[in-house]
Amino acid sequence: MYKANRKVPCVYMRGGTSKAVFFHDRDLPSDPQARDRMILSAFGSPDLRQIDGMGGANTSTSKVAVIRKSEREGVDVDYEFGQVSIDLPIVGKTMNCGNISSAVGPFAIDEGLVEAVEPVTTVRIFNTNTQKMIVARVPVKDGKAMTEGDFAIDGVPGTGAKIQIEFSRPQGAVSGVLLPTGNPKDSMEIEGTVYEYSFVDAANPVVFVRAEQFGLEGTELPWEFEARPDCAEICRRLEIIRGTCAVKIGLAKDLADAAVNSQTLPKIAICTTPKTYTAGSKKVIEAGSVDFVGRLFSLGMKMIQAYMGTGGICTVVAANTPGTIVNEIVCAGKDTDQVTTVRIGHPFGIMEVDAELEEHPDGGHTVKCGMIGRTARRIMEGYVYVRD
Repeated sequence: MYKANRKVPCVYMRGGTSKAVFFHDRDLPSDPQARDRMILSAFGSPDLRQIDGMGGANTSTSKVAVIRKSEREGVDVDYEFGQVSIDLPIVGKTMNCGNISSAVGPFAIDEGLVEAVEPVTTVRIFNTNTQKMIVARVPVKDGKAMTEGDFAIDGVPGTGAKIQIEFSRPQGAVSGVLLPTGNPKDSMEIEGTVYEYSFVDAANPVVFVRAEQFGLEGTELPWEFEARPDCAEICRRLEIIRGTCAVKIGLAKDLADAAVNSQTLPKIAICTTPKTYTAGSKKVIEAGSVDFVGRLFSLGMKMIQAYMGTGGICTVVAANTPGTIVNEIVCAGKDTDQVTTVRIGHPFGIMEVDAELEEHPDGGHTVKCGMIGRTARRIMEGYVYVRD
């Protein structure tokens, strides 16, 4: 029997270096499986080109955000993030996206879910994926979130209004603990070679490995990495480490399960000491302008062209965790293991991440809040047509 396509209200937004289709929770089916089918149809997944939907055929542009006015005390909106797989019929919901988080505040203001207050509106966001609070400080003019401004972020052309995103107490976002293995650094032998890694869970869990152990400089751009004859072999070994960590925190039962059903988390990052390199934008990144050089991977072991916002938060937390690979890189040569700012060199430039620290009663310190500056913009609003 013939059934016409259904139209569903939506907004297409850029948040930081990513794009997502934003839906009101009320406009999607309440049944989780029916909801996922509708989202997959809206994106044109699974299909490597996503030609029959709104997906952009890469992980940075195949994201969804579902928003509703919150009934929680002290919270304005609840926000669920989804990483829409390109080649599989999966909407991954075990993680959050820091870049898309920066667009949640502007969306909530413009949609009337939060009262607009000039010059800056504070939007308190509860991310249902990680059960964590995010505070967005959004510039407002004439009752709407401001788009234009003089703040620039590498990986996005031009400038925009600066949105300050604060991740409150980001530790243990998925596993419930900062260090899921109990150690700041572990090692794993793969076919006779021992690899060191640090598994840190903050905002999103990330596994950090040293680029040099895989024969890499750590400054490779995504297309340069993919062109290497040993790319597939490096990715295979990275996936063994990543998959093992997925099993550790209960996201998969074994490596094969992790490769299919837990592609979104944990993330894995190759990292190295500050080095001079030319970014994808042709901008020269001087070694002295960064504290850490990192490359994150997403679905299907594809190197991300910029750096995840939540990855940035995890990095600044790892930098403040003595003994981790990130801490060893960032604090090398310093007389302290505390840092309040980390400048991350990524494929398209630099991301600066700040941390508010607090002292432990028994000594030491922890990250009370991780902060990043982003820009966001409403690109389109209207209806997406989905197949029944």
